[in-house]
Amino acid sequence: MNGLSLRTRALLALAVAAVVPPLVILGVRRLGLGDAAALGVAVAVMLPLLAWLAARWLAPLQRLTRALEGAVLSYRDGDFSFNLAPDGPRELAALARLHADMGLALREQRQHLAQRELLLDTVVQNTPVALVLTAPSERIAIANLAARQLLGDGRSLVGLDFAAVIAGLPETLREALAGDGDRLFTVTLPDGSEETFHHSTRSFRLQGQPHRLRLLRRMTRELSRAEVATWKRVIRVLSHELNNSLAPISSLAHSGAELARRGDTTRLPQVLASIASRAAHLHGFLSGYASFAKLPAPRREAVDWAAFLQRLGTLAEFHVDGDPPAEPGWFDAAQVEQALLNLVKNAHESGSDPGEIALRLSMAGGEQRIEVLDRGPGMSEAVLAQALLPFYSTKRSEPGLNGEARGGTGLGLALVREIAEAHDGRVALANREGGGLRVVVSLPRSTAPPAR
Repeated sequence: MNGLSLRTRALLALAVAAVVPPLVILGVRRLGLGDAAALGVAVAVMLPLLAWLAARWLAPLQRLTRALEGAVLSYRDGDFSFNLAPDGPRELAALARLHADMGLALREQRQHLAQRELLLDTVVQNTPVALVLTAPSERIAIANLAARQLLGDGRSLVGLDFAAVIAGLPETLREALAGDGDRLFTVTLPDGSEETFHHSTRSFRLQGQPHRLRLLRRMTRELSRAEVATWKRVIRVLSHELNNSLAPISSLAHSGAELARRGDTTRLPQVLASIASRAAHLHGFLSGYASFAKLPAPRREAVDWAAFLQRLGTLAEFHVDGDPPAEPGWFDAAQVEQALLNLVKNAHESGSDPGEIALRLSMAGGEQRIEVLDRGPGMSEAVLAQALLPFYSTKRSEPGLNGEARGGTGLGLALVREIAEAHDGRVALANREGGGLRVVVSLPRSTAPPAR
């Protein structure tokens, strides 16, 4: 009977209810009893029979309902191992099998989530970056091993007040952790050594509650490697340029000595002029590096755009795209002039038509923007990513006097970036539609009080 469907069971119950009462009434009448007695007997027989049939046929549904209630309670507690026995009517058996499949899928998903959580916890705990997650009350919710070593001498920090934990740290480290911005700073550790850290913090919502994540990364080793790599690059560039200048100077000096020994003085002025030219080039090269290394702090002042552009136009060829802003500029005119000269020079050396080299000036929000536009070949993505680095040059070496190689020093765009950042600004490079390069120098607008 367990294999019968609910519909079949209902039809059988209706059939029993329709057939049994007439049979009982007919039998009672044959016994000679009246209609009232026959009806009473039929009711007395049918009620227990129907109650028994209902209890018998509905028992699997009641068992399944109770089992489903237990399964739901188990799922609420995170236990997905509850299974239902596939008995009873076909519909209920199918429902029990589907429930078993769902439980298996939930168990597998939970196992995968547990494995991922274990992997994530292993990565978080063993990363060299110190990680601290604080709850809305500034209680520490998560602190990995690096954070425990750095902030708590290895002890667990979970549940502690973050302000109390950092109270005994060195002042520089404490100020960085208490702040909201990203920054690079150096701390003197108790053993007397200095360590450079990068601190970053982010706020987000976790389970509907605001949390804050703080990351501290030791940068001393990376900065040391970068410093060594930079010095090696400087030495290579200096050695290359010195050799390119000193080799012809030595050769010309030897030639001059030979001419003097033979008494041929007619060619001596040319030789000496060549030596002077190479020495002047070397002096200019070294002066450029010295200027980059000793860039003074900018002296910002109000700058009239018309006068500034007129003076710049006497030094380089370009045209102004649009009208200059009515508001005066606010920067160190000499330094920004040098930066724009470098950019316009690069635009000419890119092979762009001189008539296509333009300056575009605008005020956007809290910034004054100066754009230098050309129609050269532009830059590849790899070059764009490194063009602002010191000593990185895309200019190919070209044969110069007496065959020595002459190329870029890699300081032009780096100096532009240095000047912009000294003004609390930035530089951005991008290729233009239709070819060419756009260099945008963004500087903050004047914060000086207006003139009366």
